[in-house]
Amino acid sequence: MSVGLLAVVDDILTAALKASVKTAGVVIDDAAVTPQYVQGLSPARELHVVWRIALGSLFNKFIIIIPLALLLSAFAPWVLPWLLILGGTYLCFEGAEKVTEWFGVHHGAGETEARDERKLIFGAIRTDLILSTEIMLISLAGLDPDFEIWMTLGALVVIGLGMTVLVYGAVALLVKIDDVGLTLMENSARWLRRTGARIVRSMPAVFRVIGIIGTVAMLWVGGHLVISNLADTFWQAPYDVLHAATQIVETAGPVVVWVIDTAMSAVFGLILGLIIVVIVLGISRLLKQNQPGANVPGRV
Repeated sequence: MSVGLLAVVDDILTAALKASVKTAGVVIDDAAVTPQYVQGLSPARELHVVWRIALGSLFNKFIIIIPLALLLSAFAPWVLPWLLILGGTYLCFEGAEKVTEWFGVHHGAGETEARDERKLIFGAIRTDLILSTEIMLISLAGLDPDFEIWMTLGALVVIGLGMTVLVYGAVALLVKIDDVGLTLMENSARWLRRTGARIVRSMPAVFRVIGIIGTVAMLWVGGHLVISNLADTFWQAPYDVLHAATQIVETAGPVVVWVIDTAMSAVFGLILGLIIVVIVLGISRLLKQNQPGANVPGRV
């Protein structure tokens, strides 16, 4: 490999690393959201499902997001904020739907359908499309605008591949760690058996916590997406409120600022999501009432 080519590769890797640092929060969200999609499946199918979702994530990034982002940024950059508003709104809806389920409001046809592999994989890939879109667009914004198109493309490919391996490698480890515990329980060493038993006992609680984190992550990321992109389009007020609140606590340090920003974005996302949930439930009930035979006496 020539010195010139090595220098180009080094430039691409360096640019990709710098640009991807800003996406750390979304990457954590992605890793927290995904494990809930394999809950309820048999252990033998978990890695298969994670692998299918990872392939879907690669398709999202390389076939849909990167080409579309490059085209839109070159010819119609004004479209990107609107796409992010739509994506953020969907995340808010999905997060709020899960919150209502915590309080006994059930959506969908039932437990058997909810565990259908194809539906789970499709739902996970659909959510990944939105999270991956934010990851790639943040990365694109963090790259040097003077980069040539193929340098930008190379950096985005490196970021997309790296983030996918990182997120779904972590997810695969999470969903199979209970198998590690079961293996340890069969060990002859007593302390290893105890450790394995603790791991197995703790996993249901771990997944409950991950599910909560994933739901909050949807609301946080979705709310922040909507707030920031509304400010870039037609409504500045939510961003101004958020900015004013973070300025008030700015002297307390970056951690407090991040907590306030995250909490307010999540609350905004929850309110927006609940509004959409109510609208969707209302439309769904109206459609059911208008179905032929829905009001026929004696018909269930």
